[in-house]
Amino acid sequence: MTRAGLDKDPRDVARMFDQVAARYDLTNDVLSLGQDRRWRREVVDLVAPRAGERVLDLAAGTGTSSLPFAEAGAHVVPCDFSLGMLRVGKQQYPELAFTAGDGMRLPFADDSFDAVTISFGLRNIHDPVEGLRELRRVTKPGGRIVVCEFSTPTWSPFRTIYQNYLMRALPAIARRTSSNPESYVYLAESIRDWPDQKGLALRMVEAGWSRVEWHNLSAGIVALHHSVKQA
Repeated sequence: MTRAGLDKDPRDVARMFDQVAARYDLTNDVLSLGQDRRWRREVVDLVAPRAGERVLDLAAGTGTSSLPFAEAGAHVVPCDFSLGMLRVGKQQYPELAFTAGDGMRLPFADDSFDAVTISFGLRNIHDPVEGLRELRRVTKPGGRIVVCEFSTPTWSPFRTIYQNYLMRALPAIARRTSSNPESYVYLAESIRDWPDQKGLALRMVEAGWSRVEWHNLSAGIVALHHSVKQA
């Protein structure tokens, strides 16, 4: 299976996110019809952060996904490879510990976090399986992972409508809201070529995560995959 992200230089992907950082959250809100907020709440509920825990939010972008963990009393580390995203995030949420990092070479010690999560960013790691291995490495034994990612709609007629939206409507809407609309063509392609729910679960198992479970949101447009690191 091909995947757009695997064929694109990681430095180009980072520059692309630098260019869309200024209006990234607004564009996501418009493109998802506001559903991205609900999806992120589901992530926080599934992670179930407790006060004092250390949580890694990989591909955190501007920190919108990280803030609820801090509000729950956890020590959250928003990590991203886009310096542009981190700059915007630090302006918005100066209290958060934004950290630059490559998803395949995380700048953290083994067994550092009680929970790790990544939302809509695994597709943009050059080797997603290696990224999942790195997330496992920095997770404490008994710690948990939640992956929130675009997936495959479960109802076949809707799947066709959704694919047309991705490849036609999404770039058109992005031209009105994004600071770099061309980048959303790449994003649409990367979503289209991403594995389905079972395919991602198998990749997580390949990376060392066991007993991977998932549940669908918005009829399978998004899926949450989760697991616990075995000792």
